[in-house]
Amino acid sequence: MKKTLLGSLYLSLAASIWGGMYVVVKVVVDTVPPLELVWLRYMIAIIALFIIGIITKQSWRIDKRDWLLIFMIGLIGNTISIVAQEIGTMLSTAQMGAIITATTPAFMVVFARFILKEKINFKKAVSIILATFGVYMIVGSAHIDSSYQLGGVALLIAALTWSLMSVLIKRVPEQYSPIVVTSYGTLVAIIVLTPLAIPRLKNLDFHAMVEPSIWGGLLYLGVISTACGFLLWNRGLQMLNAASGGLFFFFQPIVGTFLGWLLLGEQIGVSFWVGTVLIFSGVLLVIRE
Repeated sequence: MKKTLLGSLYLSLAASIWGGMYVVVKVVVDTVPPLELVWLRYMIAIIALFIIGIITKQSWRIDKRDWLLIFMIGLIGNTISIVAQEIGTMLSTAQMGAIITATTPAFMVVFARFILKEKINFKKAVSIILATFGVYMIVGSAHIDSSYQLGGVALLIAALTWSLMSVLIKRVPEQYSPIVVTSYGTLVAIIVLTPLAIPRLKNLDFHAMVEPSIWGGLLYLGVISTACGFLLWNRGLQMLNAASGGLFFFFQPIVGTFLGWLLLGEQIGVSFWVGTVLIFSGVLLVIRE
């Protein structure tokens, strides 16, 4: 029970951090385009991760048979999913982003069924339905305009690939620290993105980037959202099964909507609080199980 509660706390914190990320991205992406933004946040994150790894005296050795799995986690989750998420956030509305990325837990249940052979019991099914309906109560019904179709496709790709990555993490042997797995996954993303990002850096407005809101946003995305968020998510998934762990992803739209109201002046109504209750009810079912 202690392991379940601790894993639930890690996943809740990670999803809450990523909820705040949407507000930060909306501010930063006007100055730093998506591809360059992902590359910069990973360069900041890898420094933070290596410092944490050195302080905690981690063993960086990975067996040869596990390198392919680590590489796939880095390519699918850290690279494809995050780039698609940033592009989708830029091209679509926040409402569409919340709706589409909220499908992540459902995809995780499906991937976990086929890859990990996890059974979908009644409680899991009910909890996912409650949480999904709660998200729809929060974000409302969106009419997807044709001009946002590309952004919608990018967000769907982000949800699918993040779900697959989260399930693949369950295949990583427990002998490897989440710090090591997260560091190598981040390093894979940097290696893949560097040839694409470097030629584009000269187009950045470095004068605008010295503004506190921009460099502060980059630090948040690199240290808090990427390094700390990924560590918490990976560790939490190691302590819960993938289908149940995915449900905590629903904390993201709650925090994102609340911070949008608090920092950006966006309005929230009764539906937000009803949705929040439904989501917490779904999460409580998983914890009790």
